[in-house]
Amino acid sequence: MQKHKQENDDVIQMPSDELYERMSLKVDKGQEPMRIDKFLVQRIEHASRNKIQHAIETGRVLVNNKAVQPNHKIKPQDDIIVYSDKELPGEKIVPEKMNLHIFFEDDDVLIINKPAGLVVHPASGNYSGTLINGVAYYLQQKNASINEETLPRFGLVHRIDKNTSGLMVLAKTGKAVTSLAKQFFDHTVKRQYVALVWGDMADDSGTIAAHVGRHQRFRKLFDAYPEGEHGKEAITHYKVLERFGYTSLLQCELETGRTHQIRVHMQHIGHPLFNDETYGGDKIVKGTVFSKYKQFVENCFEACPRQALHAKTIGFIHPTTKKEMLFENELPHDMQKLIEKWRGYTAKKSVNFS
Repeated sequence: MQKHKQENDDVIQMPSDELYERMSLKVDKGQEPMRIDKFLVQRIEHASRNKIQHAIETGRVLVNNKAVQPNHKIKPQDDIIVYSDKELPGEKIVPEKMNLHIFFEDDDVLIINKPAGLVVHPASGNYSGTLINGVAYYLQQKNASINEETLPRFGLVHRIDKNTSGLMVLAKTGKAVTSLAKQFFDHTVKRQYVALVWGDMADDSGTIAAHVGRHQRFRKLFDAYPEGEHGKEAITHYKVLERFGYTSLLQCELETGRTHQIRVHMQHIGHPLFNDETYGGDKIVKGTVFSKYKQFVENCFEACPRQALHAKTIGFIHPTTKKEMLFENELPHDMQKLIEKWRGYTAKKSVNFS
């Protein structure tokens, strides 16, 4: 059984014969003293304070290689490691040959243009055929000495929903993981999305600020909590790019990056993403009762059979060179086709869209 010593040389026995490292990070030089449990809740996506405190109390969180208590105050330059006694599905990534659209690559980072329909990481119900399985194979082909046991710990510092397309950055080294993770935590990464939403936006631009967290009844969904009583702070800035009367084309910029953030925020203000079956956009939300219009919308659903959301731009400071990096790609064919359909419809119909 693995053991770690405290300052008083007492031995804390870990709750399992094997521990799996979940996160390793170094506290920033400018960090103010903060309780370790509060600090980790802010850093670990989907983590609750109860789970974090339990991990700390059972010795699965080490600060400078020592077990601590939940009220321990972290300090600048502290080294923190979080362990789990359970191996997650997909912990051992099996390389799988896959066509990947590598947008950019160097020794530190990998920029991938993810297509809609591709799950990013193995999880319950998706143990293979994910982006990470493909990345593992890609890295293995570049270095023949890599096998399933020695695959480098490429870092997933953010994710994109299965049915959202667009640019993702992956870290290829521990140094890059730390640098990018901090940039995401500090909200300095530039992330712009293009979205088609239902309805004619009242304003040309605006900001949505509402906490995002698990739905209180349906745990697979997320919801917006404007008073902040649940979930985590979430801020989305938007700008109208084009108006089609019954729908609007938006540029959305994330200040925070919560799960389903844009989808939840748009539903929250009454403008769900077009064809988002999870959040009410897969039916006619705005428009006429005429059968021709209904058929037009059905044709649009067929043209883009997923939520109309694309991660168009990502920008960050390079972990090694410290230079600003900015990547931008074109809309995928399905969204281009969808937008052209709405342009054609509005051009032909001189109707009152109110």
